[in-house]
Amino acid sequence: MSAGWDRLRLFNLGELLAHRGRTALSLIVMAVSAALLVAVLSISGSVTGSVDSLTRSLAGAAELEVTGVTDAGFEQSLLPPIAATPGVAHAVPMLRTQVGTGANRQLLIGADASIGALDSALTAPLAGQASKLLTVPRGVLVGAATGHAEGDSFPLGLGEVTVAGVLDDDTSAELNGGHLVVAPLPLAQLVTDRQGRLDSIQVVLAPGTDPAAVRSALTDAVGGRAVVADPGLRTVQASGAIQIVRYSTLMSSAAALIVSAFLIYNAMSMAVAQRRPTLSLLRAMGAARGPMVRDLLAEAAVIGLVGGALGALLGTLIGRGAIAALPAAILESVEARTEYLVPWYAIPLAVAACVIAAVVAAAVAARQVYRVAPVEALVPLDAGTAEADSRGLRIAAGVLGTVLVALAIVVATTDLGRYSLAAVSLSFTASVLLAFAATRPIVRATAAVAGLFGAPGTLGATTLERAPRRVWATAMTVLIGVAATVAVGGAGTNMVDSATTTFDQLAENDFYISPASLEQFPTGPLLPPAVRDEVARLPGVAGVRPAQMAFATLGTGRIMLQGYAATDPGSPNWRGVRPDVLPRLATGDGVVISRDIARTLGVGAGDRITLPTPSGARSVTVLEVIPYFSAISGVVMLDLDHMRDWYQRPGETILAVDLAPGADPAAVRAELERAIPPELYVTSGDDSVAAISSSMRQGSALSTMILWIVVLVSTVALLNTLMLSVLERRRELGVLRAIGTGRRFLLRSVLAEAAGIGLVGAVLGLAVGAAVQYLATLAMGHAMTIDIVYRPGPIPVLYGAIALGLAMLGAIPPALRAARMPVVEALAVD
Repeated sequence: MSAGWDRLRLFNLGELLAHRGRTALSLIVMAVSAALLVAVLSISGSVTGSVDSLTRSLAGAAELEVTGVTDAGFEQSLLPPIAATPGVAHAVPMLRTQVGTGANRQLLIGADASIGALDSALTAPLAGQASKLLTVPRGVLVGAATGHAEGDSFPLGLGEVTVAGVLDDDTSAELNGGHLVVAPLPLAQLVTDRQGRLDSIQVVLAPGTDPAAVRSALTDAVGGRAVVADPGLRTVQASGAIQIVRYSTLMSSAAALIVSAFLIYNAMSMAVAQRRPTLSLLRAMGAARGPMVRDLLAEAAVIGLVGGALGALLGTLIGRGAIAALPAAILESVEARTEYLVPWYAIPLAVAACVIAAVVAAAVAARQVYRVAPVEALVPLDAGTAEADSRGLRIAAGVLGTVLVALAIVVATTDLGRYSLAAVSLSFTASVLLAFAATRPIVRATAAVAGLFGAPGTLGATTLERAPRRVWATAMTVLIGVAATVAVGGAGTNMVDSATTTFDQLAENDFYISPASLEQFPTGPLLPPAVRDEVARLPGVAGVRPAQMAFATLGTGRIMLQGYAATDPGSPNWRGVRPDVLPRLATGDGVVISRDIARTLGVGAGDRITLPTPSGARSVTVLEVIPYFSAISGVVMLDLDHMRDWYQRPGETILAVDLAPGADPAAVRAELERAIPPELYVTSGDDSVAAISSSMRQGSALSTMILWIVVLVSTVALLNTLMLSVLERRRELGVLRAIGTGRRFLLRSVLAEAAGIGLVGAVLGLAVGAAVQYLATLAMGHAMTIDIVYRPGPIPVLYGAIALGLAMLGAIPPALRAARMPVVEALAVD
């Protein structure tokens, strides 16, 4: 053990300290990869973690929860039969609803004295301040983040309440980050105009009861008017809202990790080549190959571990900023206010991924140790020379790469939902394997390109041909950087363009009135009843089309209900539906569903499905399956009147306003803003499309940002590789300088090397990127359940050119280093 540690300390860790530049660059790229992974995992973890934290804090000892199908909740008359169900020890009613929007969004909790049975985060505060709540008229408790102090009065819903007490900081942190208002159940129902309705009943089971049996009995008791599940259902549904962002950003982060692995491979290959004299001397002294290989792997593990740890700290900072970049539609679609959380698994997973990537890359490079013969200790050897890999290994890589290409095509073209996105990762893996099989043609191509630059290029070409592994690995970093930018960036652009097209019909209405900005779905609250009539009476208004949207539970998933007047066939909202379907929608005979819901339920047009509703289960026919942009949830479209009746949500959440011919839009808008309550939004049709498009582009911006970081990592990789090439050839360069070769000649030689590697890597990257973009477009179409049009266009090529330009910048420092290297220093013997 002691000898092994001494060998590792002297020959490996000592080398890391001796070559500080190479070590620093390796640590930087590993740190960047770890930072991206931690940031991406923190984004999804913050959304789901915030919901889970709030759910667990409110549920306490409850093992089951009865929740409303929509935010309209269910009738309070369900409480007695639920409490009387065998095995139920306590049934605790709650009203849980959002009040306010944007930065002022708060969670209103209504509860009664039975909440003490839960032993939850609210139990102690409510028990301790019960006297205040009873003595203060319309008294409520507020979280610390609301900014209210004891004794303050403020408007809440349809009335005004008074702060009877402020929750302490610890309790506030557990409950929606302190953005919380807790009121006695009757008061909460009164100010929200929901008398006799509940959103949740937390169920505490009697000791020794079977949860599955009680759940089945509760399901029978509610008769489809509510959903019976464990409290974690809310977290599962929140996870669905963030899945697409998580998948796309994880793919981009994985590309950064792959580039980092190639850099480690290059660095370790050069380290082995540089240490061949030392290694051969150790072999001559009787050292076995195995311990030397293990030492190299341990050296790479140290780089991965330290780089990963440093990057993990950086990732926590990046993730905090990335939360603010999430689309409003995602943040507003979950119950809890999203607070930044780093999941417990994020940092260990990122560090482990870096260590594994570094060790695997080093293991491939360390195979060269087995080719080091003891006699080399007596023979001066050019450290830059490396022989190509075996023919059998390249053939195996080619076969496996071909199989993965076929598998990627099958996955991309098969409707597997979000799992179809796996085709992108399979494609990139296949491209690396096929490129490995074509190592020799790639090296010859880089040398041929370098040779086009005259005599300096000829020298550069010779250098490239002598180091095939280094050339291949560096070309792969450029290939992946360009291909990822072209493929994922181009597919993302195609997705946004196609998705925006599906919402173009919104521009056919002149104005929209909604409770929140149309960057998010107008799912509530319901508009005041008088608004529709007020708007219809305004001069210049030809018509008002009401509509309603709401999130609902179907099975274990969350869907979006969209209700439009089926008796208005001219409504733009029905453009994607066959005209013959509308009469059946109007009678309530059926619904229209999006592709993802059809896939999840395993149904098609003509099949029947059962919708749970507050008024009881409704068996309806699937009249049509349509493509619909389902980034957050699937869609069920039905007649507005039936939606109001079945889901007990009288009213609408959005009004489409049509102007009379010749009316002045600016004047009518001014009248609209004067006529409606100030908290409502007035948005033009064109601005609505722009807002939705902006929200979708914001969702893909995180992935695009990560891709450009990958390009920067590729730049560092090219810089590192060429710098190593210069350092390893310093004696050769010194000889050239001593016989009269000019500095400019050497500078151009190194730049020619970079041009050969960069151009070949970029051309291959563009080809791979275009192919993967096509597959990614098909896969995203399945994931988003819309028809995405593949448009290669000039933008991906521009992306590739910019990526190549950034990568080529990495050639400048080593070229200058080669040109400025003193002759005496270069000729010195180590």
